[in-house]
Amino acid sequence: MSINKNNKKSVWESTIHASQAKLKQLTQLWSIQTLTDLPDRLRNLWQWLIGSYWFIPTACVIVGILLAPLLVTIDQHFDRETVREISFAFTGDDDAARAIMTAIAGAVLGVAGTTFSITIAVLSMASSQFGPRLLRNFLTDTPNQFVLGAFIGTFSYSLLVLKSIHKYDVSFGVPQLAVTFAIIMAIICALLLVYFVQHMVHAIQASHVIQNASNDAILNIDYWYDDQCDIQHQRDTEHHDIEQFHHWSATPIYSPQTGYLQQIYLESLITLSQDYGGVVQMHVNLGEYVTDKNVIGYFYQRPAGHPNNQQKTATPHLAVIPRAPDGLFWQRFTGCVRLEQRLAHSNDIAYSLGQMTEIAVRALSPGINDPKTAVNCVQSLTSCLSIMMRRQPPSPYHFYIPQPEAHISQSDDSVTSDAIEPERLAILALVTHTPTISDFIDVSIGEIRRYAAADLMVLKALCQAMVNLNYARVNQAQQQTLLHELNLIQRAGEDNLSYPELITDLTAMCEQAKQFILDDDAQHKHFDYISEFAADIRQALQMQSS
Repeated sequence: MSINKNNKKSVWESTIHASQAKLKQLTQLWSIQTLTDLPDRLRNLWQWLIGSYWFIPTACVIVGILLAPLLVTIDQHFDRETVREISFAFTGDDDAARAIMTAIAGAVLGVAGTTFSITIAVLSMASSQFGPRLLRNFLTDTPNQFVLGAFIGTFSYSLLVLKSIHKYDVSFGVPQLAVTFAIIMAIICALLLVYFVQHMVHAIQASHVIQNASNDAILNIDYWYDDQCDIQHQRDTEHHDIEQFHHWSATPIYSPQTGYLQQIYLESLITLSQDYGGVVQMHVNLGEYVTDKNVIGYFYQRPAGHPNNQQKTATPHLAVIPRAPDGLFWQRFTGCVRLEQRLAHSNDIAYSLGQMTEIAVRALSPGINDPKTAVNCVQSLTSCLSIMMRRQPPSPYHFYIPQPEAHISQSDDSVTSDAIEPERLAILALVTHTPTISDFIDVSIGEIRRYAAADLMVLKALCQAMVNLNYARVNQAQQQTLLHELNLIQRAGEDNLSYPELITDLTAMCEQAKQFILDDDAQHKHFDYISEFAADIRQALQMQSS
């Protein structure tokens, strides 16, 4: 018996110790410093909720469930004579109230089923015409969710009010205000049905889908790119650790799991680097697929003689001495990145641009054969890329500045704080992989070019896009990127167009575009391409008129 008691005691103690260890790890993982990325984490949670089709309808059902007993309670304390003075209020008996609530509940439930069927049909058509990645844009359409939620919420409200109608209840009577509100909601649901049909007709139009994808891309550009250029990049490149950290002791960082990289929490990674006294360099970007065996980065530990490796009491630079990654490091790193098994919406610019690219590629397929839609996608991509070319790209280098110390000196019985503190230098903590404008042009414009090699209309639209992007360029590197893409467009047309006249037309436009881009004053001029055939016709008409 004593052995069993000792065994039970040891098991209980081991369970308590294990629970305490887990709680301690959880506290360390979700420290105050780690929660500096709380806005990004909450935004991801909100995007996940909005991306689910059940969130808004469920909220509407909850509102209906709460409104029913609230209005019934108000009815119990409301003067009946005052209700009869309201012209549009319901003043019938319990049988009439029960019939009205039954009719409303049955009607809105049937209409809800109809709207759900229409939504499924639209999703099926959008998946085949625009691509499966565009389905989220339809699922996250707030008006669609709200219309369905209004129908289901009205149904839930009507059932609960119907339950509260008691026959021969002299003390209470009929909930006249609750029934009146149900009638008003039924009229609103009828109007919402008309709005839903009109909204879905516009939602399935290609121009509307392209515009929504373009707006999504612009929001992501605003998230990453600054509105105005500054000298932060120059300060970054002058930092002494940028050229030296590659020579430090490196530890490979493996992916926590297999999936698509959806989010990198920068502040959490900076805090992690700060606590372990090193630099984390990420070699993957958002949207990339990695396995649990992939090396996605390295942790570079500062050498022992580094000037920032002093104790906090001696200098306000680094607060800890560098140490090698341990088990807690890998647990914290798992919370610094978010990987999903499927590619979903995030603040990835390439993902947003890829939506328009996918629409254009599908429009060029033999089954759809809609080059005009592809041209519209090229124009929307040009608008997004021109915004990126004019703005300051995000810096790959991320620093942190240690918190100031309170230098306290005590004389007699008073405590004073020194006002002068040593200068605190920024310490390199994180290096990310930042795509350039040439990378975005290749995954968007370049992808369309490879599928539109035999379509003169789309190739000329791509050539015009390079001219339009030239108005937004700010350096010579962007100019060389545009010229390189023009050479590829010309090469694609020469190798795939069917007739020599079409090749001549495209070649002439590309050559004129190159000369225009190389012109130093091109951003103050208008580019107007006129084919040789059109020029001859214009000259002949002028000679005839003279």
